[in-house]
Amino acid sequence: MIRRNQRQLNRINIVTDALLVFLSYLFASWLWLGVIKHDENMASLSNLRNGPAMAAALYAVWTVIVLSWLRVYRFTRIKKISQEIRSITLGNLLALVSAAALLYLFRLQDFSRGVLIVFYATVVTAMVSKRLVVRYSLRYFRAKGYNLKHNLVVGGGHLAKRYAEIVAEDKSLGVHLAGIIPPKGDDWQEWLEAQLHGDGIDEVVLALEPEELGVTVQVIQLCEKSGTKVSVIPFYNDVIPTKATIDNIGPIKLIQLRTTPLDEPFNAMLKRTFDICVSLLALIVLSPLLLMIAAAIKLSSPGPVLFRQERVGLNKKNFMMLKFRSMRVNDTQDTAWTTDHDDRRTRIGTLLRKFSLDELPQLWNVVRGDMSLVGPRPEIPFFVEQFRETVPLYMVKNQVRPGITGWAQINGYRGDTSIPKRIEHDIWYIENWSFSLDLKILFKTAFGGMVNHEAV
Repeated sequence: MIRRNQRQLNRINIVTDALLVFLSYLFASWLWLGVIKHDENMASLSNLRNGPAMAAALYAVWTVIVLSWLRVYRFTRIKKISQEIRSITLGNLLALVSAAALLYLFRLQDFSRGVLIVFYATVVTAMVSKRLVVRYSLRYFRAKGYNLKHNLVVGGGHLAKRYAEIVAEDKSLGVHLAGIIPPKGDDWQEWLEAQLHGDGIDEVVLALEPEELGVTVQVIQLCEKSGTKVSVIPFYNDVIPTKATIDNIGPIKLIQLRTTPLDEPFNAMLKRTFDICVSLLALIVLSPLLLMIAAAIKLSSPGPVLFRQERVGLNKKNFMMLKFRSMRVNDTQDTAWTTDHDDRRTRIGTLLRKFSLDELPQLWNVVRGDMSLVGPRPEIPFFVEQFRETVPLYMVKNQVRPGITGWAQINGYRGDTSIPKRIEHDIWYIENWSFSLDLKILFKTAFGGMVNHEAV
């Protein structure tokens, strides 16, 4: 029953999206040409039986094809709304750019840039709004016991129990647990096959402990025999990241545990290009300030203007990170953190650290490729050797370039704060990277995140 309902919902979803595209085009044409531009001819709305309506209908079909390619219509109950919004935004942009390019190239129809801009904003807003309404309506009805998905768990350990507890707590998932079958004894297979007979069970969840893995093939064969879907909770669930991928080497399936969005060449190129352009521009614009800071440091205390310190960066390679010197030259600079009321600070150094101005020379590290504008903060080798043994997943952060600022820093984890919490935020950033996330972090850093709350 749940599969038939899902297919019907998917069809309705596609048809309503196409209708929203069609209506959004007509609305954008009316708003831009009729209301804003006061075009009496209203070319995009007149003669609806001819060019404009036909073009809008064809474009609606093209849009749902692009959205299907981006797997927007692959519905799951656990899919995050943020993922769906990103796919809708990107899919409509791709559809619009490709259609506009086709119209321009072949001179098929005159079009207004204003109409296209209004149309894009309207159709994205309409599609996202529709999904929000549908999503929260379905969650409400599922919490009331309607539209339930009936699952059966095979497993006799803590993974099976944890799964059962989670789906029982979150009623909005709409998952009804029909039972838990431990793969023990002589009759568990007959019991499982009897449960799968008919259409009462929608999905079997394999939650096997290492000592139970021998029954994996048998369970999958029984599910395939009855046409029941199978999901697997790996026994190494507690160490597997959120976004593992599967590659094929001939008939062998190879699970890549640590793949990130920045492993994609386009994403890496986009981030690196943005880093170089912004850093060079910032160095040029801020050059008067940089010269003033350098002069103040030179006059305030003996020693170099720049402080060079070895840090561990991408792929565990060491590099020399640059900072404006904020302390008197000392023998513990490579083995001790700065603390509140640190007597090694100079007067100008205290001011620089208060507003993070001592970090500005790292823009040159970004240009050189040692660092990125956004990423996990790099650490000195002395502490890396300590933390890699005591903090789980600490070295994972070295799979990307370190940053001048990062997700952990804008969430308050900078300086002498919890290392496990900082790593937790760093790994979340690595696994969920997006260009918009970098922009968000930079924005929050520029407007409030540069103030250091260490005691002076």
